[in-house]
Amino acid sequence: MSDSHTGRPTVRVTDPKALRALAHPLRLSLIGLLRTEGPLTATKAGELLGESSASMSFHLRQLAKYGLVEEASGGQGRERPWRATKLFTDVPTVTGDPKVAAASALVRGVLAENYFASVRRWLAVRDDEPEEWQRAAQFGDTMIYVTADELAELGRQYDELTDQYLDRLTEPGLRPEGARLVSVLRIANPYLLGPAGSGGPGGEDEADGAGTEPAQ
Repeated sequence: MSDSHTGRPTVRVTDPKALRALAHPLRLSLIGLLRTEGPLTATKAGELLGESSASMSFHLRQLAKYGLVEEASGGQGRERPWRATKLFTDVPTVTGDPKVAAASALVRGVLAENYFASVRRWLAVRDDEPEEWQRAAQFGDTMIYVTADELAELGRQYDELTDQYLDRLTEPGLRPEGARLVSVLRIANPYLLGPAGSGGPGGEDEADGAGTEPAQ
């Protein structure tokens, strides 16, 4: 496991056992929590995620086993704080190893479920949120014809846009007044025709710019 070549603080996971350990909804939520709110004790993490401290301790130890989290200084026992080792996790997208491919697919499947559960949570409370956040939040799609190289370039441009805000995750003092934690989902893949009701070949953004903030 090591930093990605992108320059982002990234832990790369290629061990099938580590990938299978990561492919767990609660563990993925726990890592995300530590990256945005950490360091946290097992007790505090349990309170935020609605789980027991014993459960959190178990999952923290499993994540630490594969270098995804580590103990921070201070505390003892279940009151020891933990932190994420990196801000991002790199899971192989292309591999010649069937075991790695299968384990990576498990992680992506659980991530997809977490992403869309988060969107549904936002939709459930959206109308109760301040109007400025309802308008600022994003929800929509755009269909485009591009080559594989062009799609990869769009991804690089996306990284450049969002990376300018990354230091606010670890430096609270840099967050301007009124800033909130926002999850920006990036999903772009070749469009595959499906059965009726699965979507059509031509989505549009909402006209007024209001929509869904896909929060974690």
